[in-house]
Amino acid sequence: MAQCPVCGKSIDEAAARATTGQTAFGAAEVDPAKGTRQFHDGKWYYFDTLECRSKFMAQHGQKK
Repeated sequence: MAQCPVCGKSIDEAAARATTGQTAFGAAEVDPAKGTRQFHDGKWYYFDTLECRSKFMAQHGQKK
């Protein structure tokens, strides 16, 4: 299990990656209520909510 770097909650990595369907253009869809992830600086980070992911990216996002 992964741990959210923002709030510390545990996330089931498999559930966060599980495909729940496809968009109209064929892209894989996942259920963000199961957790979400973001690739950053060569590593996957897992988050329990989209809000935590947004907070993390606001702090660690684009480097100048």
